[in-house]
Amino acid sequence: MLPVERQKKMIDLLTIKKVMKMPELREELGISIDTLRRDINALAEQGKLKKIYGGVKLVEPKFGEASMEERMITHLDEKTAIAKKCDAFIEDGDCIYLDSGSTTYQIAKYIKEKRNLTVITNSVPVILELMNSAIELIVIGGKVRKKERSVVTYDYLFNFHQLNIQKAFICASGITMDKGISDYNVEEALARKKIVALSHEVYVAADSSKFGRNVTVNIAGLDEIDYVITDQKVDQEVIKQFDEVETDLVVSEE
Repeated sequence: MLPVERQKKMIDLLTIKKVMKMPELREELGISIDTLRRDINALAEQGKLKKIYGGVKLVEPKFGEASMEERMITHLDEKTAIAKKCDAFIEDGDCIYLDSGSTTYQIAKYIKEKRNLTVITNSVPVILELMNSAIELIVIGGKVRKKERSVVTYDYLFNFHQLNIQKAFICASGITMDKGISDYNVEEALARKKIVALSHEVYVAADSSKFGRNVTVNIAGLDEIDYVITDQKVDQEVIKQFDEVETDLVVSEE
């Protein structure tokens, strides 16, 4: 049985029983204690279960999207590594789009020394991060989503078709092979759909916890995405799946 299959079965068991002891899990799965510990550690890192004395318990998923404040500090090491990798794709003279996600915000920290760079954004944190740099900033207008610190529903104020976006860096709350990328909020998803359609190259910056999720609103299929950039904790099974599609999966070095 592959690790991903064992781990799915473990989650299925915990979905029913909520809490299980190590000997009980080992017997149900028919694996060695060392293999069981590796699987438990992997699932704990993904936030799917929690280790307790003598066993494990299921982490009940939160409904809906976490706040921006929460997302700014969760998986921060992974998001920083992804941002560094994204920076390697950005060249002097580019015109890029950075959207309102917590991972794309980290990219802004690494691009300040680029020459003749234009950044289009709907993210208030990105604007504040780049305000005192030499980067040319273009801010889209529209309604402010205070919770997300972003600007959406901008069509009546801004004609995006006049822009030549070479590279768009967007976030996603979910990524699956069959449904592509998705988000919780309709307005954010519509903004990203527009950017995907207008950009020459589309990069999705997403930490490994986003794989296997298909959330509320579809943004784009993988056939519309050029690169998905993620961290080293991505499951090997996901890496194999990307060998069968044209979208390039890029894993950070850190």
